[in-house]
Amino acid sequence: MKPMYVKRRQRGLAVLIASVVLIFGSVIYIAYQVFSDDSSTAASGNTSDYEGTGNDVQELVQIPEGASMGELAPELAERDIVATESAFLTAAGNNPDANSITPGFYRLQGQMSAAAAVEALLDPENQVDMLDIPGGATLMDLNVLGGDVRYGIYSQISQVSCDNGGDEACVQVEDLEQAAATVDPAELGAPEWALEQVRSRGEDPKRIEGLIAPGQYVIDPSHDAQTILTDLITRSTTQYNQTGITDRAGAIGLTPYELLIAASLVEREAPAGEFDKVGRVILNRLEAPMRLEFDSTVNYGLPDVEVATTDEDRARVTPWNTYASDGLPQTPIASPSQEAVLAMENPAEGDWLFFVTIDHDGTTVFNDTFEEHLDDVQSALESGVLDHYDPAAE
Repeated sequence: MKPMYVKRRQRGLAVLIASVVLIFGSVIYIAYQVFSDDSSTAASGNTSDYEGTGNDVQELVQIPEGASMGELAPELAERDIVATESAFLTAAGNNPDANSITPGFYRLQGQMSAAAAVEALLDPENQVDMLDIPGGATLMDLNVLGGDVRYGIYSQISQVSCDNGGDEACVQVEDLEQAAATVDPAELGAPEWALEQVRSRGEDPKRIEGLIAPGQYVIDPSHDAQTILTDLITRSTTQYNQTGITDRAGAIGLTPYELLIAASLVEREAPAGEFDKVGRVILNRLEAPMRLEFDSTVNYGLPDVEVATTDEDRARVTPWNTYASDGLPQTPIASPSQEAVLAMENPAEGDWLFFVTIDHDGTTVFNDTFEEHLDDVQSALESGVLDHYDPAAE
């Protein structure tokens, strides 16, 4: 029988040998990868790494959500943006800020040094601008009283496309309107619950109003109008469906598309913090039944927008004017935010039929009766929030 200390020494020696073999094997593997990378590059006439910041040939590179530098490296090498994968990975590993590179599209150049490529990805000037759609945005431009223009989603898409892609890959507003008006909404990614209503609007470029949700989007400037709209609408459909819009709409007596329309009214009519109360007013008026009589629905059909609509404007029959027609507008009048959709899906409890903002701080008062409403309207007139009020309009 061998002494115990001999067994321990043999076991320790075995562990040491295994560790050395593992380390040696890892070194050989890494060296082989680098050598193979460098050899294939040398065979093509390149070096293991380029020098300088590139050859002035612009290359558009996308970093998807959740992608790592290891996943990006093969593409950069294959497209000859960097000489080798290993050079890029080494440069990324040597740059302590590399882990802060964010998803998006970036403008790089061909044949950059690996270090320059990493630095370029860290430079915000090289990142393609994002499309930022606020809640309440409309597809078309709005001429606001006083000469200002509130640019619509089509104009914003075109601007981002042209700024990022240059003249050769520049989507025009007319291209977007044409695609929206003529391509079947199912091909554009519209939700199944909206298809019938969208198609019923014929070739109106505003027929997809509300189907692009507010938010920040990365647009590939090399894409055409239909591809861009399909991407935006498809992603928005997913977002709206994730709120449970179909079940929630049924619970309050609306179709999902009607809920989206109502949410767009909430977005345009309600002050911050009061979305769910305005949602309740809409439902109460529909149930009464009473006409909604929202000025925002009058303005949507007008070439020029103003806060206080005229008697003539309110009498004009359009697919959206809720002074001239019963019920909801035929389409959304804006892109409702998720907050507006959720407020419509979960309206506050109350019997309110009227609401008015009474001061410049945004204080909004909700009332059950017309008499109470008139008292608060008088407060709004005295504070200067309202310049004029026509009780016959209620």
